[in-house]
Amino acid sequence: MKKCIILLMIICLFYMFVSDSAVKSLKVPRDALRIRIIPNSNSNYDQFIKGKVRDKLEITMYDLLKNAKNSDEAREIIVDNLELVDKDVEKVLNSEKYNLEYNINYGYNYFPMKEYKGVKYEEGYYESLLVTLGKGEGDNWWCVLFPPLCLIEAEENTDVQYKSIVKEILRKYLS
Repeated sequence: MKKCIILLMIICLFYMFVSDSAVKSLKVPRDALRIRIIPNSNSNYDQFIKGKVRDKLEITMYDLLKNAKNSDEAREIIVDNLELVDKDVEKVLNSEKYNLEYNINYGYNYFPMKEYKGVKYEEGYYESLLVTLGKGEGDNWWCVLFPPLCLIEAEENTDVQYKSIVKEILRKYLS
């Protein structure tokens, strides 16, 4: 029993060290291509519309970029399909009877600093697809298009299983 407790403590310490190091080392590559959607406001309805636009564009961008081999190729695909992005946004807004104007911009756009899951993403101007709905005064959503860090969820097969090595070891030795 004593050996098991010592092993458990070593595993926990190792896990905490590795997971903390991994989180701190996460960085968005400088040549990454991002997407940002800014809603009209923070009203529930405007945030709902932002979510609808996000869901549609995640699927569209995944389909477009799933075979891109580098950021130059991804950039070309995005620029060549801005009309499709525009049509997708327009379809979502029309289906929701959302009558505010919107703007789509591809280029270097401002991103505020954001902390997500312990990782700090620095503010700055990043190459991105920017969709602004209405006045663009609400809390935004953003992610990385290429490499496809946020588009994985748009993949049709979402049967992903996540396992914790610590949980597996505990189950093995404490069962």
